[in-house]
Amino acid sequence: MLTRTKYLSRRQLAGFVLGEVLVAFGVLMIVFSGLIYGYVQANRMAEWSSMSLAAQSYASQGVEQVRAASWSVWNYPATYGPNGSDQLGPINSTNSYTTNFVDVLDVPSTGSPTNSNLSFWVTNNIYVTQYGSGNPPYRQIRCDSIWKFPLTGQVQTNTAIIIRTSDQ
Repeated sequence: MLTRTKYLSRRQLAGFVLGEVLVAFGVLMIVFSGLIYGYVQANRMAEWSSMSLAAQSYASQGVEQVRAASWSVWNYPATYGPNGSDQLGPINSTNSYTTNFVDVLDVPSTGSPTNSNLSFWVTNNIYVTQYGSGNPPYRQIRCDSIWKFPLTGQVQTNTAIIIRTSDQ
């Protein structure tokens, strides 16, 4: 039984058909696009993680700064303000101490951090609320760090909360 391939020369059998080349090229493009997409997503996740960690550190820093304020309920009469027994002022369950700070996240980047195009701004909102009139009373210190992820424009919030009693 004779087949057609016996009549084709070796040179005619050595190449690829244009369709095979196009299919191989298409498969190669799909694989490369998957690799590039995976790299871009990994880069985005790494950038979000670095900014979130910097914001969480900033929230912890705000909590620790307020926690370091002097608060001694045993001193009588109570004095408020700097060098007083309660540096935050009178706080009760209906009155809470609130303050805001705006700063730049400590994220590695190129350029000057004062340039608005290269800065990652964070706002620290600190809330101090006194609970109970027990002996000793205690306060909740909460710090919300609010920042915007530049690649998506979404606003993110990192929170740190601690409970503190006087003379701690």
